[in-house]
Amino acid sequence: MSASGAVGAPGFGGAWALFPQRLADELRKENRTLAAEIIHEIRRQIPEFSRPLSGQFGAAIQNGVETALAEFVDRVEEGGGELDPQRLPVYRALGRGELAEGRSLDALQAAYRLGGRVAWRRYVRVARRLALGTEAVAQLAETAFTHIDEIAAASVTAYARAQADAAGTLGRRRHRLLTLLFATDPPPEAVLRRAAHEAQWQLPQTVAAVALGTGLTGPGAGRGADAVPEAGRRHRLPSVVLADLDGPAPCLLVPDPAVHLADTRLRRLLRDRGGVTGPRVPLAQAADSLRWARTLRAQAPDGVRADAEERLTDLLLLADPALVRLVAARRLAPLAALTPKQRERLTDTLLAHLQTPHGSAPELARRLAIHPQTARQRLHHLQRLFGPALDDPDARFELEAALRAGGLV
Repeated sequence: MSASGAVGAPGFGGAWALFPQRLADELRKENRTLAAEIIHEIRRQIPEFSRPLSGQFGAAIQNGVETALAEFVDRVEEGGGELDPQRLPVYRALGRGELAEGRSLDALQAAYRLGGRVAWRRYVRVARRLALGTEAVAQLAETAFTHIDEIAAASVTAYARAQADAAGTLGRRRHRLLTLLFATDPPPEAVLRRAAHEAQWQLPQTVAAVALGTGLTGPGAGRGADAVPEAGRRHRLPSVVLADLDGPAPCLLVPDPAVHLADTRLRRLLRDRGGVTGPRVPLAQAADSLRWARTLRAQAPDGVRADAEERLTDLLLLADPALVRLVAARRLAPLAALTPKQRERLTDTLLAHLQTPHGSAPELARRLAIHPQTARQRLHHLQRLFGPALDDPDARFELEAALRAGGLV
């Protein structure tokens, strides 16, 4: 307070104007009933606050209004300054409370605006009773609404921090759940259910794992600087998908694959990161689905998306590459003496012969887009090379496995 018995208030340029000391005294008297009126109007006009103000929710609102009114008068009396550090937790609690109630900040900010209007109607009547001049009233208005903006900002900041903390906590819980589901030795069902509940994830009946590359491999790859923005983009995935995008072996777990694998956001990520989808399996086999997806991805050319569901036989062949190579070396030995071009023609013909219903020359001709007479000549050549093996079921199975595995192992 100045020697003249006046109190300070901020002027338009940031300087502090002088008010009569009795202004603060009269504002405090007004505050005795003002808090109740503000709360009544907030409950009446803002649906989110219409329920009874009981428990922690009601106490926070009551405390917030009363604290904001008391601090405003103190700031006017003391010449402004920063918000009181001891009162800041009250405004921050309001922001965190809105997040806990599952609401956006719209309702709280509307409550601040409404409370400010109700308070100002009262305060302007006080100013008139004290015969304050027009400029002083304008300066008082600027002070009041600056105060509201500052306490609202404290609530918004606390809301944002609580939201970030919640997202971080939820992310850690989801990563832990993903680790448990992909463990080769799964934990007890009770542990999984508790982890899923904490991660806000409903345990599904079926899942599919996805193996991803560590960098951009889709259409944006290989474009130098032009590809950087897309490569660094954070993909927004469906909330039901559990993801580890930044680890040394990036992967996803997709529940109810028949539904969620069709999501365009997920398809875009698979395209950009060279994703390979594992087979659809019961939840208990999530680790198997991931293992198979990674096995197949290791054989897929960069940028080529594969779906293990359509290549189960290839996965079977990849289970023991050394054994498949041994079978191939033995069963395909009759082709070794041919020239590379002859060997390529006859391996194509042999695989088509084994995979067509009857293996006849007309069938082969249609499948290979060659003349029927050419197909007959190749079939005769195969008969001379392989003889009775072409009619033996076990030999035919091993021959087809060897041929199918040619590009895999």
